[in-house]
Amino acid sequence: MPADPSEKPRRITVTKDGPVLVEGPVEVLLDDGTSATSDRFTVALCTCRRSRAYPWCDTSHRRRDKGCR
Repeated sequence: MPADPSEKPRRITVTKDGPVLVEGPVEVLLDDGTSATSDRFTVALCTCRRSRAYPWCDTSHRRRDKGCR
């Protein structure tokens, strides 16, 4: 929960066979130690690692027949 009681917690939506949607702004810490930031009101995070814009989803998961896993 946020430290300041007036702040709302971030909403994260997990979608079936697709990206994770996160209310922004966000900073994503990657496994290689770098970070990616976005000030958009909602961002889609890639969960299948097919995105050319990783960690952001570019809908590459739609090209797979059985969905993203």
